[in-house]
Amino acid sequence: MKQIKILFALSLVALVVVSCGKKTSVEDPATTEAVADTTVYKVKVMTLAQQKIARPVEYNANLMPYEEINYAPASPGRIEEIMVEIGTRVSKGQVIARMEATQLQQAKEQYENARSNFERMDTLYKLNSISEQVYEGAKTQYEVSKSSYDFLKKNTLLVSPINGIVTGKYFEGGELYSGAPNTPAGKAAIVTLMQINPMKAIVSISEKYFPLTKKGMKADVKVDIFPNRTFKGEISRIYPTISADTRSFEVEIVINNNDEVLRPGMFSRVSINMGQIDALILPAIAVVKQEGTNDRYVFLANGDNTTRKIKVEIGQRFDDKLEIISEELKEGDQVIFAGQDKLMDKSLITIVQ
Repeated sequence: MKQIKILFALSLVALVVVSCGKKTSVEDPATTEAVADTTVYKVKVMTLAQQKIARPVEYNANLMPYEEINYAPASPGRIEEIMVEIGTRVSKGQVIARMEATQLQQAKEQYENARSNFERMDTLYKLNSISEQVYEGAKTQYEVSKSSYDFLKKNTLLVSPINGIVTGKYFEGGELYSGAPNTPAGKAAIVTLMQINPMKAIVSISEKYFPLTKKGMKADVKVDIFPNRTFKGEISRIYPTISADTRSFEVEIVINNNDEVLRPGMFSRVSINMGQIDALILPAIAVVKQEGTNDRYVFLANGDNTTRKIKVEIGQRFDDKLEIISEELKEGDQVIFAGQDKLMDKSLITIVQ
């Protein structure tokens, strides 16, 4: 019994000691003061100045043939012969196909008869042997037959209107051309011709560049399958309207393709130089990226030997320099470009050479 009392007394003493220890270890947050960073950091600064830089804009576009023609006669008829195949290169004026000539022969006979009759009436009219009405009737008949003959002659012997390549063939000799749509474009044709030198691209440009965009402006074009080549182009046409949905307008760019390595349908990146602008340029080492984010900052040196931290956006890159975009920066600011790794806003600094 005596031993039990002794153990109980010891337990009470231990509880009192533990309780006292916990009380003395608690600090009142209200009375705890943060220790300010009094470190003075050595830094180097440079004066921020504007520089003239080119302002390119880049857009994606699919390449297109400079000209595409779904070629067909003006009226249905039987095809006698097609002289080309898919992949055949054709020159302007080269015969592509020949239609059945039965109607042409009939039209030719009518034309020659009408011409002979008109020549005879013309002689008689000059001799005052026929009335003006008879003369005008013969003249009209001659003109109508000539027009019909020329039309059928043009649409019986089909010649290429461009220098290009045959990219589609939809009939064979002996088949009947009906005039029904039969091409991927939903048009009727015997063959499809494309001019691929030069090429062109239709690019949609943001409306803010409309006042800057001019016909003849140069463009650089790159395609993924030729990563080491840049193809030269220029703006040949500016569409006059701006889309209310996309707030953009379209321009047509003609692209040099002398060696014909570019092909319709290729994906391209088109860069257009919109002229020069004034921009704030800094060495890349002056820009600090916040860890774990894409946020970038620069530090300014204030007149009281403290710092000011400013968030910026990155524009163009020029080797080891960057275009800096921020409404808070202005020409003449003292930007820290060395010693800024450990700086915070309002850090103490001393400027060294």
